[in-house]
Amino acid sequence: MNMFSVSVSPISVGSNVFFALALFAISALVLLLLRRFLTLRATPAYLIVPIFLALALPASVVLLVPIDLASSSHDGTGPKAIWLPDRVVLVCWRIAYWLIFMLTWAILPLLGEYVDSGYREPKARIIYSLRMNARYQLIVLTCAVVGLVYVSISNGFHFSSLKGLVMALAYVWGLVLAIYLMGHGLVSIPRNLIRNANVSGRLRRVQAHAPKVHDRLMDAVNELESLNGQVAQLQQRKTGTARDFQEWIEDLSEGSGSADVRVPILEAPESSSTIPSVITERYLADLTRRLQRSRHMKARFVDEWDRLVQLAADLQAIINSAASKKLDFGPAPRRSSCFPRTKMLTPYMRYQVYSNVIPSVRMAFGAFFSVASVCIVWSELIKSVAPQLSIVSLTILPNYKEPKPLGFGKQLITSAWLLYMCSAALVGVNDVKVWGNRALVRRNTYGESACWYASLVARLTVPIAYNFLTFLPKDFRRETTFYEFLGRLINLTPLGHGFDFIFPIFILLPICATLFNLYGRIKKIFGFGLAEEDDIHDVENNPSGYGMGGWREGRDLIERELNGFGSLAVSSRGTRSTWAADRDDESDSRGSSRLRVPAAEGSRSPRTTQRPITAPTVIDGEEEEEENFFQSFAHRVRNTFETTNTPQWFQGEPFRLPRWMSGDNNTTTEEGGVTRLFGGRAVPGRLHL
Repeated sequence: MNMFSVSVSPISVGSNVFFALALFAISALVLLLLRRFLTLRATPAYLIVPIFLALALPASVVLLVPIDLASSSHDGTGPKAIWLPDRVVLVCWRIAYWLIFMLTWAILPLLGEYVDSGYREPKARIIYSLRMNARYQLIVLTCAVVGLVYVSISNGFHFSSLKGLVMALAYVWGLVLAIYLMGHGLVSIPRNLIRNANVSGRLRRVQAHAPKVHDRLMDAVNELESLNGQVAQLQQRKTGTARDFQEWIEDLSEGSGSADVRVPILEAPESSSTIPSVITERYLADLTRRLQRSRHMKARFVDEWDRLVQLAADLQAIINSAASKKLDFGPAPRRSSCFPRTKMLTPYMRYQVYSNVIPSVRMAFGAFFSVASVCIVWSELIKSVAPQLSIVSLTILPNYKEPKPLGFGKQLITSAWLLYMCSAALVGVNDVKVWGNRALVRRNTYGESACWYASLVARLTVPIAYNFLTFLPKDFRRETTFYEFLGRLINLTPLGHGFDFIFPIFILLPICATLFNLYGRIKKIFGFGLAEEDDIHDVENNPSGYGMGGWREGRDLIERELNGFGSLAVSSRGTRSTWAADRDDESDSRGSSRLRVPAAEGSRSPRTTQRPITAPTVIDGEEEEEENFFQSFAHRVRNTFETTNTPQWFQGEPFRLPRWMSGDNNTTTEEGGVTRLFGGRAVPGRLHL
């Protein structure tokens, strides 16, 4: 007995040390992630701690699954692996699962509404949070009652059935959401890598996306100014009910800060809402809530626009460096630069890295992740029919009939598969646009958005982990502690027994929707989109870039921004951007003619002004190479007619047809009644033959 304890103890101690160090590394990475999206000093502790746990615990699941697989098959004679005693693994699963359950279904939803309430007193915030979550909890309770009746009829009513019902309902909802988001991400990750390998194509997509971001930013700025105007009107009231909330109103006015440099360039928004004669606590709470959301909305789109402009400038610098074979991003990069400035590289080496090495690496990773996505989809489809052909299972357990204990290498492969599946689901969270106005902003994420994203991350991880176990042989996974803890209760009824095997086949729905742009078709039919794929297909469907919202308009907006003449004046600190200078140098060296249309001063308000004319403002060698002779001639003829003014003698009263041709006493040529001779209606420009 003593010899056995001496021989096993060093292995167990090493595994314990590794497990502790891994948890410490996960905690450090989560803190760095929180520091990127939140201001740790300004965020209260009651918000930081739950969000930290909601991110750290799911990350530990990725570590706990391979340890559980090795611990359940460890016999002391197999290959070396990281293993823990069964009791320790069970305690870890209980702590992780029930903490995640409480965070996702109770704590984080209540905290999100508590932060977003707008009230000043904690009691009023709690009441508002409970009232807003009452409908959600009522729906959950109704589903639980229906499920309890079903479980009681199938298996009898006792405590294990009740616990299994709670865990099964949480698993089903999480699996439905995880399969949809993971299916989208399995296509999006490799496709984005392959597409971004082409620098010019990536620049076109960035330019096509620029008008939408610019419009949203203008909306956010105007909305915030309108709300600040209401606060200013409240501040002017010194009598009546406003006097009772004077301190609250002063806090709102102080939170607005100094005037933004973007505001005077825009047209003053007309405030459609009027201040009520009786100021109540509910009205001020609603105004505070709208003001907080508007401020964070503005910060979100300012950050997104800043990064988009800098990315376009960097991509254009890479394209321009093809002639000189030297790449320089500029002496003073802004904080939103998407490419790191490495001083160790010479301009020539930097050009080789960003023009040849990085695109090749992107293509290689894109091909690798494409194969990984195909393997996961194949394993999902085949596991209920021929589980011995599951590729994911074969990479972990090559001998399907007699699975051997897992070694450290197989544990790394298991963690890699599980991490990729979770990453695909998180990419789907970022791409799919059905979450309202929630977003992650660097160092300025709204508290309610942070709670919601943390809750979603925690809710997806456990279902994905258990779905991953279904790839493995039945006898092997049933020996794991995770299956004894969760799987046994999920398979308590016949309905739950086949759900985790049959339902993942529906992963083909989001995959086909992403591959064949069903999101764009839905947007055209119903008027709303579901994913950020519209800009890509806009570039493919409209390669010339003409029209409202085309990439040429986005290019003009970015160029004016970099030159300091845009509506946001991002580069107003300098006299001229490196992008514009590079384009001038490039055109001068090639001797190509440049036809410039002066950029209009000021900006367009998305609701009060129209977009500027999106004719090609710069005609250089790059655009001439894209068009053949006939297309170039047609564009020039079109521009000639569109820019020609109507003569004075032709600006009088429009020509009218005789009464016998029009069929109406006051009908112009646009409404000619002669179409009735062909059996058609008086529709402009249409003949029915």
